[in-house]
Amino acid sequence: MHLREVKGILSAHNGMNISRGCTHGCIYCDARSKCYRIEHDFEDVHIKSNASTLLEDALKRKRKKCMVGTGAMSDPYLPIPENLANIRRCLQIIEKYGCGIAIQTKSNLILRDLDLLVSINEKAKCIVETTLTTFDENLCKIIEPNVCGTKHRFEVLKIMQEKGIQTIVWLSPFLPFINDTEENLRGLLDYCIDAGVYGIFFWEIGMTLREGNREYFYSKLDKHFPGLKQVYQKKYRLDYIITSDNNDKLSRLFYDICKEHNIVCNNDELFRYMGAFEGKKTEQLDLF
Repeated sequence: MHLREVKGILSAHNGMNISRGCTHGCIYCDARSKCYRIEHDFEDVHIKSNASTLLEDALKRKRKKCMVGTGAMSDPYLPIPENLANIRRCLQIIEKYGCGIAIQTKSNLILRDLDLLVSINEKAKCIVETTLTTFDENLCKIIEPNVCGTKHRFEVLKIMQEKGIQTIVWLSPFLPFINDTEENLRGLLDYCIDAGVYGIFFWEIGMTLREGNREYFYSKLDKHFPGLKQVYQKKYRLDYIITSDNNDKLSRLFYDICKEHNIVCNNDELFRYMGAFEGKKTEQLDLF
C-alpha cells in the first residue's frame, strides 16, 4: 500500500474511486488490463490520500445535489486501515451535503459504515451494489480468494433490505467450463430473490479478457484448472468477449426468473436509476 495525492476525484458523471489496484485477487479481474495504465504492482494499492478533501471541494461547489458513484474500478472496502478511513470520511461528506451514493463492493466490511449509509438514505438515496459470481463457496475461494464469500455478500444484501436501502447485484462473470451452469445461476438468483434486490446487472453468460488480465487469468487456470487454459486458447484465441456455449439457454432462464419476481434487469434502466438524485418527500414539500 502507498499513499499519494491526486488532482481530482469526481468524474464528469460524479463517479469516484478512492484507490487504484486491489488485494481481492479475483482471477478474472478486468482492472488488471494494461489499458488502465496502472503503473505500480496491482496488489500494491495506491490510496488517494486527499480524496475526501477533493470530494468536499467538489460537492460544495455543485449547484445541485447529485448521486456519487464509487467502486466501479477499485473496491472501496479493501481491508487496509487507511482505505477504510478514507471511504468513511467520503461518506461523511456525502451525508453532510445531502447527496446520494451508489456504492459497489464485494466486501462485508461495508457494514462498518451502515450508520452513514442509513443516514444518507434518509436524506437522499443510497444504493448498495455487490458482485455475485458463484453459489459454490469452495469455488468462490478459488476465483475470488481474498474477499468474503458469496453467502456473506448475501447477508449484506439482506441487512440492507432490512434497513430500507435498495440493492443491485452485478451477476458476473460466468467463466466458461467453471461456473457457467444452470445450478450456479439458479443458486445466485435464489439469493437475489430472498434478499429482495431492486435489480440485477446482466450482459450474458461469459467474461472479458484482454492484455493484462488475460495473462493473469491463464496463470490461475494453470494452477487451479490444469489443461483448461489450452481449451480457452484454442476456442477463444485473443477474443475480448468470451461467450459461454450455455449463453442462450441460461440467458433465457435469467430473464424469465427476473420477470417472474419483478426484478429490474434492464441495464440502461439500472444505470439511470443509479444516477438519478431523488430528494425525500419531506424536503420536496418544504420547497412549496
